[in-house]
Amino acid sequence: MTSTSPAWPGGPSPSCGARAECQALETKLSFLRRMVQGRHDIVTGEQDRRRGGGDPDDVAGLVERLPEILADRIRAPGPGRLPSSIEPGEPDGRLVERFESIAEAVPLDAPDAVADDDLQVAADELEALEHEVSQLRRSMFDAIDAIEAELTARYRDGEAHVEDLLTAQADDA
Repeated sequence: MTSTSPAWPGGPSPSCGARAECQALETKLSFLRRMVQGRHDIVTGEQDRRRGGGDPDDVAGLVERLPEILADRIRAPGPGRLPSSIEPGEPDGRLVERFESIAEAVPLDAPDAVADDDLQVAADELEALEHEVSQLRRSMFDAIDAIEAELTARYRDGEAHVEDLLTAQADDA
């Protein structure tokens, strides 16, 4: 069924498949965001170690502090949506390439080998990337909410019927 509505002017209304695609993309963005945050926390942990006068050759100390460094990200602020899948799939694209490029500048096995200025550049770039990924993720939540509102309206107003959805799913199987 392809109806038009004020929420989707000039085109077909969204489908359950569109919602699933947005949810899958949001899950990948969430996974990427966690990778970026974790790397950022490690970089800032190394900066803190240096500012505290830690031994420049003591990477083991950084490794021992990882649970403490990463613990502040256990509960993220936000709407607290339940994940639809715990397998995010492999994130890809320019954002992942950017993350990998930043990550290469600060190797996990030798963060002490990175100059202070380069460490700060990496921290700044990771923070900017995290903000960009978070914005994209929020836009996915907005799209999912809009699709769900439109689908709800279609079923409520009788433009769509559950039987049609079940028939389409049976045909796909």
